[in-house]
Amino acid sequence: MEETGTGVAGLRRSLVDGVLHLTIDRADVRNALDDGIVAGLISAVAEAGVDESVRVILLDGSGEDFCSGFDLVARNAPTDQRPRVGSIQRRMPLQTNRLVQVMCATQVPIVCAVRGWAAGIGLGLALASDFTVCADDARFWAPFIGRGFTPDSGCTWLLPRRVGEVRARRMLVLGEVVDGATAAEWGLVHASVDATVLQAEVAGLVERLASGPTVALGLTKSLLHHGRGLSLDDALREESLAMELSSRSGDFKEGFAALREKRAPRFEGR
Repeated sequence: MEETGTGVAGLRRSLVDGVLHLTIDRADVRNALDDGIVAGLISAVAEAGVDESVRVILLDGSGEDFCSGFDLVARNAPTDQRPRVGSIQRRMPLQTNRLVQVMCATQVPIVCAVRGWAAGIGLGLALASDFTVCADDARFWAPFIGRGFTPDSGCTWLLPRRVGEVRARRMLVLGEVVDGATAAEWGLVHASVDATVLQAEVAGLVERLASGPTVALGLTKSLLHHGRGLSLDDALREESLAMELSSRSGDFKEGFAALREKRAPRFEGR
């Protein structure tokens, strides 16, 4: 096991057998994010994308909740100096927006484990992950309108694509809280399980991805993400390119050998 500090208060990191485990560690404030944690997550996910020792990313939170959103109380604490007009639109492309973009763009599969609250950007992180597994009693919430401002973290783009526009309006406009079981029924998350087996369920999924054909998995993730905005002809062209690349991988050769020898493949992520 390789345990390495992120240098960021409130964010833990470990790398074990190809699994980069990132834990938001501010349980006292329900794992609300601050600027430092956002920057740390951006850096960790971006670095994982070019680190050949990383085959899957696991994102979770310490304590009883995944992430209650951004720490707006701390952000808006009284100060002698007001920020310049336009500070939000200058800051977000480099912070929370960048985090969602990096999560979607990296070819490393991301698994998100959710217990308790996933609110605000916590909801955004769950949506931006490739697979989110939650406890049946987890709670997904977009509290923006109830606080008097508009959604962020890509929620208006990601959520309708997962659950449809009508259900997205229930969450984003009406502020409806959705429990884990309903989230799974809607297709918001990959799976919902009893809280007592959440860790085991996540571990099984992470192991499956970490032992899979890493190149093919990454290219498939990229095809799914970019294909949303492509015509069929362009999507088919991208599939052909991905097929060309994946068929040159060591894992392809191993998969073909396993088929010929009638055995389970042993992929090495190459």
